[in-house]
Amino acid sequence: MHELSVTENILSIALEHATQAEAARVTVIHLVIGQLSSIVDDSVQFYWDMVAESTICEGAKLHFSRVAAMFHCEDCASDFNMDSRLSECPYCGGIHTRLIAGDEFYIDSIEIEKKEVGVKQ
Repeated sequence: MHELSVTENILSIALEHATQAEAARVTVIHLVIGQLSSIVDDSVQFYWDMVAESTICEGAKLHFSRVAAMFHCEDCASDFNMDSRLSECPYCGGIHTRLIAGDEFYIDSIEIEKKEVGVKQ
């Protein structure tokens, strides 16, 4: 259910930037979501269609890019991707690791159509 508030925040950010850019409408929003993020793409898309209704974002497509979880081993200084589960370093077996990618969630870019000069909206 937290996807509703997340989706409302996406709309708020998109509207703010679109207004600053004097957009006629928002056409595409590119989202980056880490593998370990609890965000569910389908839920965001479902709520998007509702919250964007009657705004300049209505009909905008959401594109989701997933970022793999990556860890850094403090024991051997290696970086490695997480397999299907959290585990020790595959190079040295060390357990002193830290997450360096995979928990992201942000708007990467927003595509808009500009207002035509001299045309009242």
